[in-house]
This record gives sequence, C-alpha cells and structure tokens, in this order.
Amino acid sequence: MQFDSSAFVSEPELVQRLEGLSSAVPCDVDKVLFRQGEFPAGLYILHEGAANLTTRSIDGKFAISLQTTAGSLLGLPSLFGRKPHTYTAVARRGARLSFINREDFSALIHSDPTLHLKVMHTLAAEVEFARMAIIDPLCVGAEIEVAAA
Repeated sequence: MQFDSSAFVSEPELVQRLEGLSSAVPCDVDKVLFRQGEFPAGLYILHEGAANLTTRSIDGKFAISLQTTAGSLLGLPSLFGRKPHTYTAVARRGARLSFINREDFSALIHSDPTLHLKVMHTLAAEVEFARMAIIDPLCVGAEIEVAAA
C-alpha cells in the first residue's frame, strides 16, 4: 500500500502564513535539510517535488524510510516541541522548498492563537502516521530495513 503523505501536509492557511515569512531554498542536487539528532533551526515547506525521511534506532541497526510530497512541513514536531529531530530529511533534486527560521515561526504562532490549532492538527496526523508505522509499516508505505552491523 502507498504511503499517505498527508500525514506531513498541513492546512493550506498555515502553509500560506508560513510562506509569507520564508525564504526559498535552492535544490539543484539532493540536499540534506537536517539530520536525526540535530536541534531544529527552523521549518521547511516542500512546495513541489519530494523529500525522503529516514530514521535509525539508537543502535543504528534499524531504519525506516519514507517519501513525502508537495505541501509537507518538514521538521515541525522537533521545532514545535523544541527537541532534536527524530529523522533525517533529504530533499530530492529539483524540489521547490522554502525555509522559515525558528524565531520567525515562533513569533508567527504566538501572534495568532488560531494557528496553534492548525499546527496541532498537523502534529496529530504525524502521530497517527507514526503509530501506524509501528503497528504495520507496509500499511503506510514505510520501508524497513536492518542495517549491517
């Protein structure tokens, strides 16, 4: 079954508000946006194209890989929760992206309380996706592999 990328796609109003404060990110080659374990500098909006998300267990032997599509907000849980990223995000060559830094994101969210609910909807969808990936990775299209020791 195909991965439902809507888990990472936010409500259009939130994306539109974020776009107003974001700057374009060139992506002429595959580009690492952030790595698992890094603290978030901001949030990426994927307007066109695709990005791969991968995560590994603490021992590095287990990986989950999935692909997101246009409309995805990358790095939202870590940014909103002020925690290190739980996955590595790589934008595919030719993707159209923009970036909003942590301070501008925070100022925007605090300036309009209605945006909190939109962020929470997006986070809830990601939580539901993560639960389904744990229960049955194939149902969400995640690839699971055991890394070589």
